[in-house]
Amino acid sequence: MNARFQTFADGTGRKGGPGLVAAFRARLAAEGLDGFVVPRSDEYQNEYVPACNERLAFLTGFTGSWGLAIVLRETAAVFSDGRYTVQLREQLDPAVFVGLNAGETAPEDWLAGALKPGARLGYDPALHTRDSIRKIEAACLRAGAELVPVDRNPVDAVWTDRPDGPRAAVVLHPERFAGIPATDKIDAIRRKLRTLGVDTLAVTDPHALAWIFNIRGGDVSHTPLPLGRALVPREGRPTIFIDGRKLSNAVRSALAEVAAIEEPAGLDDALSLLGRAGAKVRFDQASASIRIVSALEAAGGTADVGVDPVALMKAVKNATEIAGARAAHLRDGAAVTRFLAWLAREAPKGGLTEIDAAVALEGFRIETGALKDVSFPSISAAGAHAALPHYRVSEASNVPITPGLYLIDSGGQYEDGTTDITRTVAVGVTTPDMRDRYTRVLKGMIAISRTTFPKGVSGAQIDAFARRALWDVGADFDHGTGHGVGSFLSVHEGPQRISKLGTTPLEPGMILSNEPGYYREGAFGIRIENLVLVEKRAIPGAEREMYGFETLTFAPIDLAPVEKSLLTAEEIAWLDAYHAEVRTKIGPMVDAETRAWLEEATRTIG
Repeated sequence: MNARFQTFADGTGRKGGPGLVAAFRARLAAEGLDGFVVPRSDEYQNEYVPACNERLAFLTGFTGSWGLAIVLRETAAVFSDGRYTVQLREQLDPAVFVGLNAGETAPEDWLAGALKPGARLGYDPALHTRDSIRKIEAACLRAGAELVPVDRNPVDAVWTDRPDGPRAAVVLHPERFAGIPATDKIDAIRRKLRTLGVDTLAVTDPHALAWIFNIRGGDVSHTPLPLGRALVPREGRPTIFIDGRKLSNAVRSALAEVAAIEEPAGLDDALSLLGRAGAKVRFDQASASIRIVSALEAAGGTADVGVDPVALMKAVKNATEIAGARAAHLRDGAAVTRFLAWLAREAPKGGLTEIDAAVALEGFRIETGALKDVSFPSISAAGAHAALPHYRVSEASNVPITPGLYLIDSGGQYEDGTTDITRTVAVGVTTPDMRDRYTRVLKGMIAISRTTFPKGVSGAQIDAFARRALWDVGADFDHGTGHGVGSFLSVHEGPQRISKLGTTPLEPGMILSNEPGYYREGAFGIRIENLVLVEKRAIPGAEREMYGFETLTFAPIDLAPVEKSLLTAEEIAWLDAYHAEVRTKIGPMVDAETRAWLEEATRTIG
């Protein structure tokens, strides 16, 4: 079974065996080190990293999206979070590594107990930000050990068949999709730099690079990123540092109209030059590596490490991006609706597997003729697999879709927008418990959809709205309710989020997910997700400026598992109105057979 944009190769083969780790330890000893820290991150702190930077997976076999390994002379541990408890157990060789939940055993606490006084713990300053290494540094101090930066990563020394770095072509992102020319964005950044009182912005996040200069690429999976960096001065011409082999003559010519272009290696010299001139440079605290910041400081410059001003500019979509998001979601909603109709026909017959469903949904998206990629590997999860919020089906884990609940979380990358949608579907008989929890998750999703809030409110202040119905029965979910979403960029974008940690005020133009869930380990899982757009709301007699959410996602929400008695009249009215809008918007975009199914799937229940 094949798909164009995602693979289902087994991810459970244990690769970090005794021989490899022994060779790695020998390398550390030769360099006078007693241990080394191996993060999953690359030098850009990307969510998805190129194959050449999958050092954690190479050394340990663990392929989760977040993790950290610490290899000492006599022991080694791999840390991740609760999403990957089972995966750690399956992928790590227990003879070499212990897998730990970082929420229960913090890496710095484990390290403080495992390090011996006088030990030298190495780390690669190109892969860590100052914030990410601070706790490790404190743990070394507690243990009487030394934290040592290295010039060359010792993992690379034992990775004899390490893949080459990516060189995907950079393409221009036309103004008909971007909405604002690069020159206007650069001017806005310069105004912000004057407000901040800094001389230059170091653009170290490739998402920001792509947004500023209206370019896209293909250097990482599922996000159209061109890996590179830039310097944007308060006065003068910006400089882009990017592998010139990725630039066609046409793209180079277009970029040269707004910026100088240099090879990536030129960044160090440029920062040193700024340092010698006594410049003050703003670095993004989330993506600027210690190595890059140090290049400026070593030459005498002042590093102003803080929030990247581009992040908020990028998060607030302009009118063109908003129009594109609406169009992309209608196109995607039609593909998802065709898939749900197909699933309703095929699943009851038996024999359909998780991979079959994921491939079919990707196929419906491809048939739109506009799909550039999936926005992340589809989470196609039947039965107990749905209780793993970030489950990724592989050929080894693939199971049939059997009676109960089936969860599909997926998205598409289109030039006019990025989508992300989750539906949980009843297949055959469901239990009263499943229907109760499904309805409570639905109540939480509706609560976020219906809420209005004053200007200045953050996602942390409304996150509880999605949980109230679950709290009533002593239940909850362990992830945030929603993340920001980019415009033909990352499906996970900050700084906006609906979460206990979401402190950035929500502003009109921001796109977020609305995805409460419920997960019963070993049994079933539920998540229902739409994307929403923050908009202004006119409320008669309002004393403050008020905001709310426009729903962007249109596809049926399965009514079979709904316990109507748990819904209020207002919730029923919202659900009926939503489904009426799905019929109106999506009905004309699908074939007659799907349209007939859609009429029944979106019937009124009020």
